[in-house]
Amino acid sequence: RFADIPPGRYTITVRGLGFAPLARDVTIRGATTLSVTLNRTSLWVEPVTVTATRAPLAAGLSPLPTQALSEDRLLREQSVSLAHALGSLPGINALTTGQQIGKPVIRGLTGPRVLVLEDGSRLEDYSWSDEDGPSVDARLAQRVEVIRGPASVLYGSDALGGVVNVIPEELPDANGGPRAVRSGFEISAASNNAEVEGAARVEGASGGWGWRLFGIGRFASSLHTPAGELDNTGFNALSGEAAVGTRGARGSTTLRYTRYGGEFKLLEAEGPASGEAGGPERKLSDDRVQVAGDYVVGGVRLETKAQWQRHSLIEVSDTGVSPGGQPLEGTAFDLLLNTFTLDVLAHHAAGPRLRGTFGVSGIHQTNDTRGSIPLVPGARVRSGALFAFEQAELGHVTLLVGGRVDVRRLTADSNALLKRGPEQRDYTAWSGNAGIVYRAGAAVALTANVGRAWRAPTLFELFSNGAHLGEARYEIGDARLQPEAGTNLDLGVRWQREHFRLELAAYRNAIGRFIFITPTDSFVTVSTSPRDSLRVYRYRQADARLVGGEAALEVAVAAPLTVRARADAVRGTNQAAREPLPLVPPARAALGAEVHRTGLGWADRAYAGAEVEVATRQTRLNPLDIPTGGYTLLNLSAGLVRPMLGRIGRVDIAVKNVTNASYRSFLSRYKEFALDPGRNVVLRVSLGE
Repeated sequence: RFADIPPGRYTITVRGLGFAPLARDVTIRGATTLSVTLNRTSLWVEPVTVTATRAPLAAGLSPLPTQALSEDRLLREQSVSLAHALGSLPGINALTTGQQIGKPVIRGLTGPRVLVLEDGSRLEDYSWSDEDGPSVDARLAQRVEVIRGPASVLYGSDALGGVVNVIPEELPDANGGPRAVRSGFEISAASNNAEVEGAARVEGASGGWGWRLFGIGRFASSLHTPAGELDNTGFNALSGEAAVGTRGARGSTTLRYTRYGGEFKLLEAEGPASGEAGGPERKLSDDRVQVAGDYVVGGVRLETKAQWQRHSLIEVSDTGVSPGGQPLEGTAFDLLLNTFTLDVLAHHAAGPRLRGTFGVSGIHQTNDTRGSIPLVPGARVRSGALFAFEQAELGHVTLLVGGRVDVRRLTADSNALLKRGPEQRDYTAWSGNAGIVYRAGAAVALTANVGRAWRAPTLFELFSNGAHLGEARYEIGDARLQPEAGTNLDLGVRWQREHFRLELAAYRNAIGRFIFITPTDSFVTVSTSPRDSLRVYRYRQADARLVGGEAALEVAVAAPLTVRARADAVRGTNQAAREPLPLVPPARAALGAEVHRTGLGWADRAYAGAEVEVATRQTRLNPLDIPTGGYTLLNLSAGLVRPMLGRIGRVDIAVKNVTNASYRSFLSRYKEFALDPGRNVVLRVSLGE
């Protein structure tokens, strides 16, 4: 029964352990009663997506390939890196710098071509750098949704390859109930790098008000491979959130502060030079304040999001030792990014068959190059956009159509050290999307989607002129670069029954003016580099094409046993040079099985599973690529939930690379001079209420 809820149309989701989740549209007019029946199943599919249309939508009605990691799956992945956690989804890989840093790779695209959001707001960082992953802790999320494929029509520049949306848990409220306060604690440890994590959460509600405090601390020493220890690969990180909000008959307002930061040591290309004590180290600090509102005005649901983000990135490296034998550090670069974003969305419905969203978005961003060694000039970015997205349900057919116009201005300051005067670049771009879902019966759906997306060149691609020590190269931008524009065709089949789920997808993404970096025959001597000289790399453009597909299968074989399989492959080509694109992941597949039991004498519920992952050797190599062999990994996991110390206790244990196999991931930045990590046993104990 729903009471004290503003009149309007809502999407309600119902979940229960051992039952298939259900999504249902409900029109609220005063006190409203809804009766539902859940079907038993051991399969789990997130019933609703809020990322594919910027409004709640039953996942089966989206023509865009959308998937999600639930909080339970995120707990099992037990990773400090968001990209590592997402790597278990088909079509998604991680470009890794050790265990602590990773960038999501969606269908062969990464960096500035994959947009990361937190609760629908953009996360801005220095995506130019492979060592600057998304500044978000997956442990703070209730779930993570992913769009595989372009989504610029909803989110603007950078959503060329896909979107990752990290969605936090809703604040509690005590409307109609007594005041409540609850707490939770976690501790985990990993064997490979002696990683230790501790987390604490306390939250409460009184009337329509709710609040939460959540803190997470991590410390890890160096990684170990089957060949031995990798020096200078440890890290420490501190993240958390503080949030307060109110919910009433007219809507809700939430104020949230989030922090992500730490010091991450980097294994230097070619190893540390003579006289160095270690290698480079990244010092990252990211602070965000978001104010979100959701109100019903007449027949329209008005959603607002305003966010300020401060992103600081400093790299220091050892320059030698003092007469007393102490290591001396020098600053390689010091960058500060301040970003303010604003989104205003009007969600409307015209009867039971038509609904949609009109939106306005704006960005104001400043980049400050601090310190004595600039990589890029200081700059400002201002952009604005108008967009609309409509959904129509016509019997067995669901249509989604949208369009967007973006205007963007980048103003770069003069910089004598970089030998550049003031520069200005203005861009106007349009994006569009048209998709269809045809339900050929109760269990089968056919999907097709055509989308156009774009990406503006980054400040680094345009104006960089400096050493990138982590890559052992000197990078020079090209101020003449034009925006990338991609057109993507997606086709899919979804087949789901009570104990069976199959999803197949195929795509072709043609990207005009694809930006890439390539080496030259020139070298530059850099005083801050321990090397004699660094090779010069320059940014270039050419048309590109990516073609690939994904498959996911899940079968409940018997009452306690579920079998899962997934596979993906992508082929990227530089059309001008007729050569493969760099760092395109090789084909891979995985097969796993999991047993679930409930109502045991020693646990309320428990699970145990195993997965074999196979990665092939990449045979289509770009001249810049470093070849690696194929490999097979075995991973095990188990866990249980039972009362502990008067609380709800949960224990999860995972063993990654059980056989301690020696391998090099094609997407590892360390592959040229180090193996990937060996066996890793991770134990997590959680206590909640």
